[in-house]
Amino acid sequence: MERRRRIVIGISGASGAIYGIRLVEYLSRSGFETHVIMTKAAQKTAKYELDTRIEDDLQGAYRIYGEDELEAPLSSGSFQTMGMAIAPCSMKTLSAISHGFEINLLARAALVHLKERRPLVLLIRESPLSTLHIENMLRASSAGAIIMPASPGFYGRPRSISELIDGVVGRVLDLLGIENELTRRWMGPSVE
Repeated sequence: MERRRRIVIGISGASGAIYGIRLVEYLSRSGFETHVIMTKAAQKTAKYELDTRIEDDLQGAYRIYGEDELEAPLSSGSFQTMGMAIAPCSMKTLSAISHGFEINLLARAALVHLKERRPLVLLIRESPLSTLHIENMLRASSAGAIIMPASPGFYGRPRSISELIDGVVGRVLDLLGIENELTRRWMGPSVE
């Protein structure tokens, strides 16, 4: 039962900390035990993007870890989880994962998910992409990671930034196998 209700959420220094915050908020309200890993760069980036401290926005998390807490339980495969999402995933974090470089707890936990064959969703937030970025995405995907650009869909006719964010977060939850109502499902063209 613990494995089915425990999710790891990583927040790296890429722009878009709101994606990780919204994931934690939704999962926590839905009864999941959320373990959050936040890098120092994430704290700095979020400071520029949010009106509040990111730590205050993550109050629903079961536990928050710093990137240097390598002794944390989630650095071991024996720590059972349903999966992990890094939202947003910086190119630095992607590079560490794709090369098996356990630079911090975030990369270590991601690599544990890959070796244990558990879902790992990398919500990348970069544009444009260099050849090196694309090669790193290919390496991570070949190792089992799911690469998802933070690209909202517009077929649901979102009316606010919150709806755009929820559409992306809903797709991340889909990839983790978690039913949700955050995104409008494509039902084909409507006949009017």
